[in-house]
Amino acid sequence: MKTYDFEIIDCHIHPYINAAYNTAYFSGALTPDDFSVELKRAGITKACGSVISFQSPDTFDAVCKLNRDAVSLAEKHPDFFIPGIHVHPDFPEESCRELELMYKEHNVRWIGELVAYIMKFSSYSNKGAFNIYELAVSLGLPVNIHPNALEEIELIAKNFPRLNIVMAHPGAGKKDIVDKVELLKKYPNLYLDLSGSGMFRDGMLRYGIDQAGKEKFLFGTDYPICNPAGIFSAVLYEKLNDEELAFVFSLNFRRLTGLL
Repeated sequence: MKTYDFEIIDCHIHPYINAAYNTAYFSGALTPDDFSVELKRAGITKACGSVISFQSPDTFDAVCKLNRDAVSLAEKHPDFFIPGIHVHPDFPEESCRELELMYKEHNVRWIGELVAYIMKFSSYSNKGAFNIYELAVSLGLPVNIHPNALEEIELIAKNFPRLNIVMAHPGAGKKDIVDKVELLKKYPNLYLDLSGSGMFRDGMLRYGIDQAGKEKFLFGTDYPICNPAGIFSAVLYEKLNDEELAFVFSLNFRRLTGLL
C-alpha cells in the first residue's frame, strides 16, 4: 500500500459511550475504546465528531451531557479524538453559554455534526439558530450540518458569509451531488464532508474538485453507521494528485478549525 506524508483526519464520526449512543446497524454495543482502534485499523490517524443518542434530549441539560461525554473522550484519547459539540436552536441562550464554555475551557473548535431529526428541532435557520451562528462567527468556529434542504443551507450561507458551513454527506443521487457542488461554487463559506453516501459514485470527488476546488472537501466517514475503510479506499481510488489528497484528508479540516 502506498504511504502518504499527511494525516488522515476523519471530520465526521459519532463515538459511542454505551448502546444508546451506538449508531451502527449491525455491530452491536461497543466499548468507548473500540472506536479509536477500529478507525486506526482503517488507516485514520485522527477523528472528530459529536456524540449523539437516539434517546433524543428534551432538556438542554441532556444536550450538555452529550457534549461532556465528547470532551471526556477527547481527554481519554487526546492524540486521536477531537470533540464536536451540539448546540440547539430551541435553546439559543443556553447554547451560546455552552459554546463559549466549550471554546474557552476545553479548546473545542468544531460544532456538529448537528442532526435536527435526532436532536428534535425543526430548523437550522430560525432566530435562535441565527443567534448561535453570530457567536460562532465571532469565535471562528465552523459548523457541520446535516441538511434538511439545500435552500436552508443557502439561506444560512447568504446571511452569514463569515460562517464556515460544512454540509454533511454528498448524497446518493447524481442531482444531490451536482446541486451541492453548485452551492460550493456559489458560496466561499460552504464546504462538503464526504461521509455517508456519495463516495460510492465513481468519479464523484474528481468531479467536485474540478468544479469547486480542492479546498472545498473534507474527508469524513459517519462511523460507526458506515464502514470507514470503504470511504477511505474510495477517496484513494479517485484520480487525485498528492496535493489534492492532502487537502481533502487533513489540510482543509485544520485550516477551518485553526488546529494547525
